[in-house]
Amino acid sequence: MRLVLLSLAAAGATLAATPALANEARVEARGGVIWNGSDSEAIAGVAAGYDADVGQKTFVGVEVSADKILTDHTRFAFGASARAGVKTGESGKLYAVGGYATKPFKYGEESFNLGAGYQHNFGKNFYGKVEYRHNFVGNGWTDTDVAVAGLGVRF
Repeated sequence: MRLVLLSLAAAGATLAATPALANEARVEARGGVIWNGSDSEAIAGVAAGYDADVGQKTFVGVEVSADKILTDHTRFAFGASARAGVKTGESGKLYAVGGYATKPFKYGEESFNLGAGYQHNFGKNFYGKVEYRHNFVGNGWTDTDVAVAGLGVRF
């Protein structure tokens, strides 16, 4: 767990220290739904990330996040993720994402996740995105799925 967070932090620091590859930093607010086989709840959160170009059509990035299931007895789940993808024209990015999140409630479990998303720019600094992730929980807990839509600002 700590090794994953440290690795992602080191990757982010390396990308940030490489101005020739600099593409964009971003912050966003997002909301959506989390579900397992029987229940679903609303979820909301914030994220900040940095993407760097790797060639003309591909990119890699890192992201940190804080998300909360909007029901009683939950807390913020903090996450760290990496993403990689392709640019779809001047305004879009299609990507795969994977990461780690802390437990969303006191007696829950931390999770690893994999997913995919699409980000579309609106003008020079604003973007919207849709994303799906599957959370691999383990330890007897049911895996969950998350679908979110987000709005953000690029720098």
